[in-house]
Order: sequence, then C-alpha cells, then structure tokens
Amino acid sequence: MTMHQPRSDAPPPPARRHDDAGEGDAALPAVLGALAVFTSPGRLQDEHLAAAAGDLLAAERFRTTTGLLTRRDPGLSLDDAYRIQWTNVQRKLAAGARIAGHKVGLTSLAMQQQIGVDQPDSGVLMDDMLLASGSNLYLGDLVMPRVEAEIAVRLSTDLQGPDIDAPTVRAAVGELLLALEVIDTRYGEWRMTLQDSVADNAAAARAVLGPGTRLHPDLDLGSVEVCVRVDDDVVVSAPGSAVLGNPLNSVVWLLRQLARHGAGLRRGDLVLTGAVHASLPLRPGTVIEASSPHLPAVSIRAV
Repeated sequence: MTMHQPRSDAPPPPARRHDDAGEGDAALPAVLGALAVFTSPGRLQDEHLAAAAGDLLAAERFRTTTGLLTRRDPGLSLDDAYRIQWTNVQRKLAAGARIAGHKVGLTSLAMQQQIGVDQPDSGVLMDDMLLASGSNLYLGDLVMPRVEAEIAVRLSTDLQGPDIDAPTVRAAVGELLLALEVIDTRYGEWRMTLQDSVADNAAAARAVLGPGTRLHPDLDLGSVEVCVRVDDDVVVSAPGSAVLGNPLNSVVWLLRQLARHGAGLRRGDLVLTGAVHASLPLRPGTVIEASSPHLPAVSIRAV
C-alpha cells in the first residue's frame, strides 16, 4: 500500500535516519518496545484491534471519517489503544515511511479542556509528516485539521528509562526549535476519550519545523513566550510553562511512558513537546506564524 505523501512547495527538512545502516525501522520493537506486552486476557481479540487500526488508517488515507472506537467498545483499554496506534505505525513502515520521532499531546490544560481528557498522550511522527517552515499546507489532504504552536527538541544522545529527569533531558537536547503541529481527527469530531485519541496516533498529521538553534545554558524553557499570529494578527501568546510546567517535563513524561514498554528515545529523535495553547482552526488562504524572542519563527500557509 502506498501511503499518501503531504504536498509542499518547500522541501521538507531531512528525515531522521537510524544510526545502524540497514536497520530500516522494519523491526518496530527495537524502537517502541515489543507489541507482545500489550496482551490483556479477556480483552479484544487481535483481529478486532487490527480491524480498528485498519478503519483509522483508511480514514486517514482517503480523508474520510470513522466512528469513535470507544462507542464500539466502551471498555477499550489504554494499552489496546496504543497497540492500535503502533499497528498502524508498522503498516506505514512497511509502506516505506520512516520514524522521525514522537509527539506528546494534551500537555496543556487548554488542550485537555478542548478535547475533554485529563492527561497527556503520545504519538509517533513519520518522516512523511514533516514540512519545512514556509510550506503550503493543502487542507484538502486532511479531514478536520487544526494547528497549534509548540516548542520542539531534537536529541543528541539516546535516552531510556523511567528515572531520567529534566536536567538529564536538557543535557541531551542537541537542537531547539519552534514547530507548528497540524493535528487532525479521523473521527469527524474533536470531543473524545483519551483512548480514542491515542488510537488515532494522538491526532498527528503534519509537523512544520522552524530553523533549529542550540539550547542556551541560561535559557529557561518554561519562561519562553510563544506568540501565534494568523494573517499578522496576534491570536494567542503563552509561555512554555503551559506545557507541564516546562517543555522538558513533557520529554520526561514521554520517556516514562515508553519505558513502560521497554522503549526509549534515540539520538536524532524529534520530540514535539505539546501545544502551549488550545488548537486553532485552519482556513484556506491564511498564514499562521509562531515566534519567540528566543527562537527562530516558523510559519505555514493554508491553501
């Protein structure tokens, strides 16, 4: 199956590649942990999870919608939801995409209230989701897209384990950048459970990346103010502290989540740490820009 590739008038940033030549991401357990840990006696059978994953992947590919999974199975567990997510990651890898990193979602109170959940979630970023700043975003390629500004990091070393703290994460940041994450729901509605969000890859659709810079030793990421403009009008401004108190705490949360399943982050991984504000609608012809006194701006035009 050939996956749909996002169009752009600007070339995407180079996709991350794993260090080991020929690794090819085909063995997802080396990156995300063995899916075998997601066995729950008495839960949904594997074929039912595979069918749910197939419905979501088809909705993404053909830009249609599918019903909330928790309406089919109100007892859907969070582990089952991640298993559905990672099933589709495997399918995309088999189709030729590669893993570029991870996103942490629902990290701010504003986003949690907007969706209707009370804790973060995470998704996997594929290389064909990445766009360079200044690109055109074709709304017709998506279902119900919205946009949010984030502080992102790229790691310079591997990190793994539930006990890694924020100072350790900070020391591992090789590059700091602003990003515009375009989220999308394949359900046709934005109010959902955490399990629904996770199964739908935490609504990941596109990641627009600004120029990277080094993390200055004196820069407090919690105090970094991110300003979002739509067609030159300031629509929201919020600090990095809106993301779990500090964007580095978001990476710590992700590491603990991955450690539950024997996985971690690798050198070169991109991590979107989460929106500092509630997501904004996208309309054709508008230009969205995120800027900060400390980081290069990032922008995209919706067409």
